[in-house]
Amino acid sequence: MRALVVDPTAPSRLRLGEAPDPVPGPGQVLIEVRHSSLNSAELFFAERSEPGTVLGFDASGIVLASAADGGGPSVGSRVVSFADGGGWAERRAVDAIDVAVVPDLVDLGVAATLPVAAGTALRALEQAGPITGRRVLVTGASGGVGSFAVQLAAIGGAHVIASVGSAASGGGLTELGAAEVVIGLAGMHEPVDVVIDLVGGPQLVAAYGLLSSGGSVQSVGWASGEAAAFPPGATLGRPNPTSITSVYNGAGLTDRRRQLQVLLDLLASGRLRAQVGWRGPWEGIDEAVTALSSRVLRGKAVLDVVARSA
Repeated sequence: MRALVVDPTAPSRLRLGEAPDPVPGPGQVLIEVRHSSLNSAELFFAERSEPGTVLGFDASGIVLASAADGGGPSVGSRVVSFADGGGWAERRAVDAIDVAVVPDLVDLGVAATLPVAAGTALRALEQAGPITGRRVLVTGASGGVGSFAVQLAAIGGAHVIASVGSAASGGGLTELGAAEVVIGLAGMHEPVDVVIDLVGGPQLVAAYGLLSSGGSVQSVGWASGEAAAFPPGATLGRPNPTSITSVYNGAGLTDRRRQLQVLLDLLASGRLRAQVGWRGPWEGIDEAVTALSSRVLRGKAVLDVVARSA
């Protein structure tokens, strides 16, 4: 089958090539992949994986074979899926527990944006606890995870503050549910109850300093690439504990289908929107990677898996 494979000589370290057909296990479904998406973590792994590796966490398409053990969607179902790799290929074998049926009202390409980006945003907010009426700060709010976090926090009844790197990147976030859009955190003084942090480094330190008593930082990403150096005593002296908690949304979780169904239902109802900043055939992987790595991409990049010509 055709697949995007790791190639250290390619401009993006990825090229369209060939890979072995997947062989599903008894608890796996076989999917004909129609769309995938691009995440920052995949660029990280492309730098470190062996040549020929097929990456890709997110993939949507059509079920070609249902799971032999009877679990998961039936043949012909429109689905979206998550796995640690294999999404950038014409076919994918994936655990049935990590697959959800896509409603007819939802475009399969849009559905492919959900598992990593929207799923991580949802998990961070659920991990933070009740947010209705609380002040939620989202840093790096213009990116894939950030734009979903802004919307989901607003849907949950929070007062959402979206932090971005420039005025240009803040466009459209008010329409997604942000009550305030700020550039960086230098001008912020009022406490916040929850931080969804995608930047790390000095901005993580500043965000922690804004927490109200008992508040939490949900650490999702580290886009700054900088160390977070806390001044002496910065974490001491509050009457109720504040915390910095890592958010994990990778393999081995048992509630993926429930999570995806929540997100798909919100998409189908029009309450959630996927911000797609780049979409094109997977032959354009170099362009998509450049857009993401240079931080000019707003929202998600969707790769359309184009069938081999006859």
